[in-house]
Amino acid sequence: MSRIQLPELFRKEVAIAVAAFGFGAYHLFVVSGVLSVSTMPMRITHLMLAFCLLFALKPVTRKLEGTRLNLILNAGLILATVAACAWLLHRWKPIAFSGGITQAEDFYAGFLILILVFEAARRGVGLILASITFVFFCYPFVSEFLPGVLEGRGYSLNRIVLVLTTGTQGVFGIPIGVAATYIIVFTIFGSLLSRFGAGDFFFDVSVRLTHGLRAASAKSAVLFSTLIGMVSGSAAGNVAVTGTVTIPIMKREGYEPHQAGAIEAVASTGGQLMPPVMGAAAFIMAEIVGVPYTEVMATAILPALLFFGSAFFVVHLQAVKSNILPREANPAGEVDRRSIWRVLFEGAPFIASFGTLITLMLIGYSPFMASMWAMAALLGLDIVWRRKIDWEFFEKVAGGISEGARGVVTISAACAAAGIIAGILGVTGLGSKIALLIDAASNGYLFLALFFTMITSIVLGMGLPTTAAYLILATVVAPALVRMDVPVLTAHFFVFYYGCISTITPPVALASYVAGGIAGANINKVGWTAAAYAITSFVLPFAFVYGPGLLLQDSITNNTAAVVTGFAGIAAFAIAVIGCFTSKLTLPMRAAFGVAGLCLLFQGWITAGIGAILLVMLIAADRTFPRQTQNIR
Repeated sequence: MSRIQLPELFRKEVAIAVAAFGFGAYHLFVVSGVLSVSTMPMRITHLMLAFCLLFALKPVTRKLEGTRLNLILNAGLILATVAACAWLLHRWKPIAFSGGITQAEDFYAGFLILILVFEAARRGVGLILASITFVFFCYPFVSEFLPGVLEGRGYSLNRIVLVLTTGTQGVFGIPIGVAATYIIVFTIFGSLLSRFGAGDFFFDVSVRLTHGLRAASAKSAVLFSTLIGMVSGSAAGNVAVTGTVTIPIMKREGYEPHQAGAIEAVASTGGQLMPPVMGAAAFIMAEIVGVPYTEVMATAILPALLFFGSAFFVVHLQAVKSNILPREANPAGEVDRRSIWRVLFEGAPFIASFGTLITLMLIGYSPFMASMWAMAALLGLDIVWRRKIDWEFFEKVAGGISEGARGVVTISAACAAAGIIAGILGVTGLGSKIALLIDAASNGYLFLALFFTMITSIVLGMGLPTTAAYLILATVVAPALVRMDVPVLTAHFFVFYYGCISTITPPVALASYVAGGIAGANINKVGWTAAAYAITSFVLPFAFVYGPGLLLQDSITNNTAAVVTGFAGIAAFAIAVIGCFTSKLTLPMRAAFGVAGLCLLFQGWITAGIGAILLVMLIAADRTFPRQTQNIR
């Protein structure tokens, strides 16, 4: 099978870069108000451009990559995408104004769109998402043959296809709408930050903040990966970007390869939970739940800080247990005598852009308008700091827009697939049936319902990036908790957390596996170690369902108490997981620290008091009777 020669590949890359730049620029013009486009045409155009880019970027299979057959098949899919979307652009207004009257050609175009969505999901995200979407798509046609609560009256292919593709209930629903506005703007923003050197700046700041501390490299990795991860949208992708820097440094400092890989996987996952961006899922959550984005951000802040703090406690205690001492040398092995103030001054454009983003959102600007002004602040201050505009500046801008547009294509495929799932749930009532199943299995007990929801969320989220995982869980699983009177926003945060940590939960722990490959460690060992290091994340969602103070949704007194007991609780959990405080702990001592952590995390003055007293007693015992434990080597 003939392969494409180098000059052809070069021309292809240039064409893709130009197309991606046009894709990104188009959306920036629309979002900024320079172009005025209605909702449906905007979503159809977004899907058309995203799928064309995806089919150009991703091969049919790895074996066919670089062959002429792959080029021919991709060209055919691109033409099919353009033809189907062009027809829907032509027909959307007559369909909408006639109250939904369609014709035969609408069905054929819609059916072609669905095939393209399945293929885009398979290529862009993976077979898991494509398979889940296909199972949901098939449900209306087999529902009349299913037993019990899953039984339905059955639907025709014609109706399902038209419902999913000619309105805003399916493929062109809220998920693809969010991708076409919020997500693409933030991926471009993140790419521009990267192009202008934000990664180096964050790393330099992280190194200086942790310099001279025990486990300095691991703490730098936690800071660095969290800062980068909150705009990356993929824990596994974040590991691939930051892990190549942080994992070798941690190994040199004295961490075992599987420990270094696990720390990086946990830190990269934590970035998805950190406001203001939360891997782009925050904007989707705001749209689905129907609350202001600032409320989502405010609700997410304490759980994210608890996750972040837990990671710090874990890496510190692991360093104590492994007798890793502070090092004065620069973690990168190079002499960099700049003070932190000098680094902060040189990174002022990045600080200002983030400050602009957060400030504008807090005073009421829409997230995409705030991000537009944040990008303007970044570019304007870069010009002021460098005191010139040259070709390098324009290359960074063009490259950032192009790279950001490329980054959204897989998310768009996931959003389109999630639109199919949401449409099926809506038209068939399957969503309420799944909620009934969880309700029946739990027999009305909230704790059991939360447990079954946790398992379902982890299983459905395995192998998916943050946005795709949340979209599926928000439509399939979250309604079950809402039926049991869990507040809507709390229910969505519950499933969102388990969807995120599925990336470090074996057997399909993608972030852990990527980290294991970089660290040269056994990937299963990395996965189980990462799951242990992130044990707080498996408990925290239960805690904030029962204690709204952890989401800062209670009184000022209870919210303040939640902050204090929350951090004390995660510290106790970290001690229990690592099995060390000032010295190695026996198994009963570790279990006791775990009980203290549970009591402190679950809100209530009685449980908090018990947990606090137990924690103080355990710390006193560890310091007073060190001979009862094994001394650190």
